This record gives sequence, structure tokens and C-alpha cells, in this order.
Amino acid sequence: MEFLGFLVLLSFLFSSSSAKFDEQFQPSWAFDHVVRENDTLKLKLDSYSGAGFASKGKYLYGKTTAEMKLVPGDSAGTVTAFYMSSDGEAHNEFDFEFLGNTSGEPYLVQTNVYVNGVGNREQRMDLWFDPTVEFHEYSILWNPKQVMFMVDGTPIRVYENREGEGLVFPKDQPMGVYSSVWNADDWATQGGRVKTDWSHEPFVTTYRDVRVEGCEVVEGKEVEGEVKRCGESGEGKEGRYWWKEPVMEELTVHQSHQLVWVRARHLIYDYCFDSARFPVAPPECRR
Repeated sequence: MEFLGFLVLLSFLFSSSSAKFDEQFQPSWAFDHVVRENDTLKLKLDSYSGAGFASKGKYLYGKTTAEMKLVPGDSAGTVTAFYMSSDGEAHNEFDFEFLGNTSGEPYLVQTNVYVNGVGNREQRMDLWFDPTVEFHEYSILWNPKQVMFMVDGTPIRVYENREGEGLVFPKDQPMGVYSSVWNADDWATQGGRVKTDWSHEPFVTTYRDVRVEGCEVVEGKEVEGEVKRCGESGEGKEGRYWWKEPVMEELTVHQSHQLVWVRARHLIYDYCFDSARFPVAPPECRR
């Protein structure tokens, strides 16, 4: 009886997660490559197409998380992306891009930040685990003080609001949440030297849960008013805006130690130190 009760509970949790996904997200392209399988959702890439999904709403501040198991085996040339983005040429964007590799080589995770359409803020690192074996959490926290990228709750990158120093911070464009799997063998693996081996298709990324908690903008309302509502108030129709609490506006001592540890042991590339690309360091790097 206890075992049956556990199965009923497990089934309820899975169905609740699925319902939450349908409430907040929908397939965005290649619908036949977006597959539901029991408690998971899978995005498939083959020689015909990749696939993706997108949030139904747009948000101003909040936190989004995806529990993912990345493409296993020889994933060279493939990219799994999980990101937030606004619309238009002068858009804001916060990217996770997971760069596949040949079997036995580590996955690289690339993060990037676009502000008013300007990106080129790449950082790359390897991970301290194999992301193809088990599910892991990848999160983006966005509030008026910072953008934080996290892996299993550990911060791996922080982009601070430094408007007081004359820098622009992404704060006034509603952003959707997106994920996709696609072929990028012109650059993704060893600078494009290793191409996708289509004999291994389909390449599959599996999602156990995807969720977003944030201030959802009301479609049709003036953006200025929504920016004020989401940026200045502490609560709304979504409940209390916990992602804006003072404790979320800066790293804790423990998080600071975690970030130092990650950068010391796993950081491979940081645009701030690429003098070939940037003979003069970008202004946000000058600290």
C-alpha cells in the first residue's frame, strides 16, 4: 500500500509539472520534433530540423529554471540553448548555450549577455559533472540589481547593474523564455573544426521541468506602466516579488565563495581578457 501511495504521488508530481509546462510554454517551431514522453519533454535535432519552445508570456524581472539532461554521446556540432530575450534589433538577452563535443570530451557552457542589441560578452566554462547522465538545474535570475546565471544553485556568472558608473543595464524590455536544440557545427565544437556526425541522429535534449516565476507583463498595456509596476512594486497579481528582495540583490558570502571557486577551476574563456578582440577592455570589465 505504501508503494502504491508513492506511485500515486509520483504520478501527481509528474502530471503537475506537465500541466505547469503547458500553462507557461508552447512549442515554437518544428512541432514534430517536440516530443512528450512520460514525465519528460524532448527536443530532437536531426538532419532535417532542430526544435524549440517558448514561454507564452513576457516578463520584467524574475527567475526561470530548466531541469535538463543534455545530448549524450557524440554531440559535436550541436547546441542546446536556454535563454531569455526581448524582441527587436535593439533587444536584451541572457543566454545559456551548451556546446556539444566528441564522446569523452567535456561539455562547454557558454553564457552571453546582450544589452540593446550588443552582445559579444561570452564566457565559457566546463562543468564539474557530466550533464548527459542526470538532470541538472540551470537558472537565470533577473532583478533590478543583477543578472545571475546558476547551475544547481551555484552562481557561475553575475552581470551587475552599474548605472551609477554610466553603464546601461537591461531593465525596460519585457523578455520571453526560450529553449532550442540546433546545429551550429560552423562554430560550436572546437571553433567549427569538428562537424556534426549525422550518423548519430537524432540528438536529443531531455527536460524534466521548465518554469518561470516573474512579473508577467499584461499584453496590450503600455510598457512604461508595466516597467513601473514590475520594477517599483514589491508584489502584484503573481504574489510577492521574492526575486527583488534585498537578499536577492547581491551575492551572499557563500555564493561569492562559490563564484570564486567556479571561476578558478572551470572558467576557460572570458571576453574581458581577450585583448585580440578587445584591445581596450569593454567598460563593464574595468574594475
